[in-house]
Amino acid sequence: VVYTQSEILQREVYLFERLDSPNREPMKHLKAICFLRPTKENVELLVQELRKPKYSVYFIYFSNVISKSDVKALAEADEQEVVAEVQEFYGDYIAVNPHVFSLNLLGCCRGRSWDPAQLTRTTQGLTALLLSLKKCPMIRYQLSSEPAKRLAECVKQVITKEYELFDFRRTEVPPLLLILDRSDDAITPLLNQWTYQAMVHELLGINNNRIDLSRVPGISKDLREVVLSAENDEFYANNMYLNFAEIGTNIKNLMEDFQRRKPKEQQKLESIADMKAFVENYPQFKKMSGTVSKHVTVVGELSRLVAERNLLEVSEVEQELACQSDHSSALQSVRRLLQSPRVAELDAARLVMLYALRYERHGSSGLPALLEELRGRGGTDRYRKLVSAVVEYGGKRVRGSDLFSPKDAVAITKQFLKGLKGIENVYTQHQPLLQETLDQLIKGKLKDSQYPYLGPNTLRDRPQDIIVFLIGGATYEEALAVFNLNRSNPGVRIVLGGTTIHNTRR
Repeated sequence: VVYTQSEILQREVYLFERLDSPNREPMKHLKAICFLRPTKENVELLVQELRKPKYSVYFIYFSNVISKSDVKALAEADEQEVVAEVQEFYGDYIAVNPHVFSLNLLGCCRGRSWDPAQLTRTTQGLTALLLSLKKCPMIRYQLSSEPAKRLAECVKQVITKEYELFDFRRTEVPPLLLILDRSDDAITPLLNQWTYQAMVHELLGINNNRIDLSRVPGISKDLREVVLSAENDEFYANNMYLNFAEIGTNIKNLMEDFQRRKPKEQQKLESIADMKAFVENYPQFKKMSGTVSKHVTVVGELSRLVAERNLLEVSEVEQELACQSDHSSALQSVRRLLQSPRVAELDAARLVMLYALRYERHGSSGLPALLEELRGRGGTDRYRKLVSAVVEYGGKRVRGSDLFSPKDAVAITKQFLKGLKGIENVYTQHQPLLQETLDQLIKGKLKDSQYPYLGPNTLRDRPQDIIVFLIGGATYEEALAVFNLNRSNPGVRIVLGGTTIHNTRR
């Protein structure tokens, strides 16, 4: 995710191996750079490697703090003295966007409490992030979430134990780590998305910047898997946060620009200068050709899925469920779509989940009837069970915040005005709860009673450096919200992280 293979090749790294691959040949003329997580298994594999070294010299980098006893075990195994250096190089997380990171963990809790192994892994990921960004933060957490409190305490323990590592130059306003729980907003990961990056993840799935297109009808062999990375793809970098309509226009412009630059087929290469110019421009042309075919394929497939699954209509009803509070209209809309043969089973289930989260305590709830409809469609109880699981996970009983109704007069007026102006786009009315939480945090208005500090100290000034972490996964819609907050608040830097990056299927 950090480096492309061609970039590494330019650094004269020619061979990539996994430490656990069994039949590696000895190559004594090569030096080895090892980059590993400091797990028990990895240290054990390294011990075996050093007893029978296959390369001339070893430079060992651990992506996190390694214990003294592990270093001792390695030293004892290194009888042939092939280890040149051992360093801690904190990178124990996946950098997804310049302001977003993930730990690629699925299912971090069992019920309402941490899976112990995942808690350890999450603590390591978060502390590595703090060390790599050189931050020793004050910590706030969501009071209504037991896992948030546990994680906050574990991170604090590491900072206290490794105080020498965290001894960074103090900034005027200390950085802040805010730990939140996904269950406070189970709505956001269930919505269809309409900005490029979020839409690709929702409809195709992004896995370490790779997109699997093998199911696309008539796909050519070299496009079965493509990489979308803002670091190496200018079109993607410029379009990842734009909405689908704008991307359509930009793809068209990209195509036209590409057509203009095409080397003329009949181009006469008469002089050496002609040939030289052709050869110089060709790599750039080739790269552009790759970019064009990749994005045309991806956007084409998104359009196909939107049409095939009737997603514009589905999305409009999702937004109505998430943002309006007209129960009878919402119920009618959901019923209508459940009866439509053009709506896929996943989308039908998603609508019932959103309805259940929104109106679980409504006097005249139509949920039992909707669940029956859902069962009639698929003939199984699978989605029925999922609906109740979602409500159990993120229903009113669990939430610490008021996900749906604005409490104060100002917020209600704001909502009313927003309704009056006519929403510029019915498909993007929804704003994740995180946006409001961070907005309050930046303004210094986030309530200590709901988001207490860990320990006696509190922040007197407004925070400038904020790391927000979502237990149970973040979404690309939240990544967009953070991107916009960073842009509109100069002097404030927000980094968003999660145990994973969700879409509806996840």
